[in-house]
Amino acid sequence: MERFLNTGKKSGSKEKDEEPQTSGTVGKKRKHRRYDNTYLDIGFTSVDVNHEERPQCVLCLKILSTESMIPSKLRRHLEINHPNMAKKPRDFFSRKLKELKGQKGTFFKQASIPSYALLASYKVAHRIAMCKKPHTIAKELILPAAVDMVNIMVGESAGKLLSKVPLSNNTISRRIQHMAEDLNDQLIEKIKGKGFALQLDEATDSNKDAHLICYTRFVDCDNIVEDLLFCKSITAGIKSQDLFQIIDTFMSENQLDWTKCFGVCTDGGRSMSGCYGGLQALIRSKAADALWTHCIIHREALASKHLSPPLNAVMESVLKAVNFIKTRPQKARFFRQMCEDMGSEYTSLLYYCSSRWLSRGNVLSRVFKLHQELYSYLVEEKHECANNYLDTVFLSKLAYLCDIFDKLNALNLSLQGNNTHILKLSEKVSTFRKKLFLWRRKLNEDCYNDCFPMLHQFVTSNDVCLTHELKSVFEQHLTNLSDWFEKYFPEKFVWIQDPFSTRAPTEFTSVEEEKLIELSCDKTLKVKFSSMGLEEFWISIKDEYPILSAKAQQILVPIATTYLCEAGFSAVAVIKSKYRSKINVEQEIRVAVSKLIPRFEKLCSAQQAHISH
Repeated sequence: MERFLNTGKKSGSKEKDEEPQTSGTVGKKRKHRRYDNTYLDIGFTSVDVNHEERPQCVLCLKILSTESMIPSKLRRHLEINHPNMAKKPRDFFSRKLKELKGQKGTFFKQASIPSYALLASYKVAHRIAMCKKPHTIAKELILPAAVDMVNIMVGESAGKLLSKVPLSNNTISRRIQHMAEDLNDQLIEKIKGKGFALQLDEATDSNKDAHLICYTRFVDCDNIVEDLLFCKSITAGIKSQDLFQIIDTFMSENQLDWTKCFGVCTDGGRSMSGCYGGLQALIRSKAADALWTHCIIHREALASKHLSPPLNAVMESVLKAVNFIKTRPQKARFFRQMCEDMGSEYTSLLYYCSSRWLSRGNVLSRVFKLHQELYSYLVEEKHECANNYLDTVFLSKLAYLCDIFDKLNALNLSLQGNNTHILKLSEKVSTFRKKLFLWRRKLNEDCYNDCFPMLHQFVTSNDVCLTHELKSVFEQHLTNLSDWFEKYFPEKFVWIQDPFSTRAPTEFTSVEEEKLIELSCDKTLKVKFSSMGLEEFWISIKDEYPILSAKAQQILVPIATTYLCEAGFSAVAVIKSKYRSKINVEQEIRVAVSKLIPRFEKLCSAQQAHISH
């Protein structure tokens, strides 16, 4: 657009500026003529091109060279290219010049968009990505709804201005791509040169495409930050070598130092946790000091799945009855209608899925609450399990399982969430283990009304007396449960939780033990320890006790669960539906789940604005 006019020179000026010549014979000077207003008589105005004043024809808008700023050359152009206009008066060319100026303003007004409209486009794209919605929703719903609201509340002129915000499908896709790249750059800048931990998991989406999700956790400005590192599609196999190749390639491309990695958390899969040929071994070949952690939530699920034969028979009978109804749509409809006729609180059973952490407890609880309706329906269907739901011993065992799995589900939920570390979660598991001994003692003393409310309600409402044999089954299950938890959750790192009264571990060096003694005798830090969080305390003393602080951070910073990866896969399930099977998952999920904020001003400054079309 620089080709249009600049007529700010004084009329009548015929001075010639001389500047040193930048090329050619040394010592010679190239002469530059200035534009004279009398040149308008022959149909020429002037423009600035690369800080040089050049003549421009007001008829064809052609810009000539600087050397053509001579009346004879300008007249030659007019006579050759516009012979019919050669004898037109000055007024004619003046009108053409005014029209040209008007066209310039109109063109700029139509072809440019305010910077805030470009920013608005990025903001809308950011919200769409965070809500995991299709890109077409911007132009199909958001923009029309916004225009309607503005037209009603503000005025139609504001609505017309709002409609210029570019929100097409392709535009939103580009905006999300730019924001994803910016978020990745921000995260890499923060990680470089710092110790970090990884959390890894792989899963398959609705389109049967496998993905490897990786989260990272690190200390940034005395705060622990956790964010999505990448979500890569697995194009080859899912062996440990294939997964490691994806991670190692990302590390190399972003120039991240493997030796700074001091923690990796995965599930218990063989390809992930194998210490000889698994992903754990391959990562330790690059990061020898990396601490591998088996996800605490997976360990809790493994510890709680073991049932004694009498209780396992109850579980199998429940699943048989549930599958008999839920796998047959017609029977499920009849059962729902019967529950509605009986005025039940619930009208359907729940499917059981062994890979769902809370599924077992939820299924048992729903079956127990509908056991009367279930008995009536199974009797009509002449099912072999019908009489079980009339047997008080069977229902007593079912009530006990509902109570104990309700407690296990509560423990599982407390282990989930962001910003957790292995010591905090281990404390919750230790608390649960101690409660197991309490519940066993209360059960033996027949004071279980608070510990097992569903069992107590069933026994009292049906005048059932728990036999010694039945209580032995419950007590034995609680004992075995405690043993399994002890196997999966050994106590470690007590010195981090209480550095002022705990002796140093045997693996400590003499220097580390001396520093721990100095720390334990510091009363000021003892007061500080009681008023701060565990992570915050050990990070705060990094200058005073760098050795102990670094050693504690290697335990506190690594991620203890795969909760973030599981939440990431839930986001993938929403983003990549059967209607959006070809979408770029990594860009979408990064903008959707990242805790960083895109640098909108930087993104806008790097883009050229266009009106919506």
